[in-house]
Amino acid sequence: MTQTTPAPQSLTAIATDTLRQRILAGEWSDGGQLRQEALSRELGMSRVPIREALRQLEAEGLVTIVENKGAVVSQLSLPEVVELLHVRVLLECDVLMAAIPRQTSADLAEAGALLARFEAALRDEDIAEWGILNARFHLALYRAAERPQMLALIEQLHNRTDRYTRMQILLTGFSDRAHREHGQLLELCRQKDNVSAAAFLRQHILNAQEALEAWYRAQAAQAPARRARKPAA
Repeated sequence: MTQTTPAPQSLTAIATDTLRQRILAGEWSDGGQLRQEALSRELGMSRVPIREALRQLEAEGLVTIVENKGAVVSQLSLPEVVELLHVRVLLECDVLMAAIPRQTSADLAEAGALLARFEAALRDEDIAEWGILNARFHLALYRAAERPQMLALIEQLHNRTDRYTRMQILLTGFSDRAHREHGQLLELCRQKDNVSAAAFLRQHILNAQEALEAWYRAQAAQAPARRARKPAA
């Protein structure tokens, strides 16, 4: 049987997914340049699907296309990350309220299985998996709401804030608390208490924000001391 060449759109989808996962895994730092020619060689495809993939990732907020420089990994300031977390609060609490009355035992079992995998990733310090499993756990709880447009927006928000919340979990010792809060959220869903679950979810996201802000403040406070210790050229 003759093997057919994938359609251009299929190649674009493959390139988009591959680059998205590499960005979320932290393979490139904020502001890191994504060179089309090098990516084309790495992925074994022409520059056309790479270019389309970068445009898609720009629409998702993961990439910024800069004139005379090309595509770079988007860099968010602390106020921008905080703003996105507040948007998450508004969307996710509303969706969870609608989802809980419609959640099935299969929905809750899926969320429970993802939570177990999240715990294993924390134990193994598999940093790349943290953000992926965190997003999948949340989306598993929301899917019963059957609001695909809102779920797509929420997934994009998770993707845009993933590097920062993952950094916050890694560097602030927040991992045990994050896992414990996920377990409490799942239990409220099992109890069908959508009001309490939405209130808890709001605080869960704001707790992550507070830990991230505290880490940024600590880094800013240490910066003058680091500059003072830097030897003269």
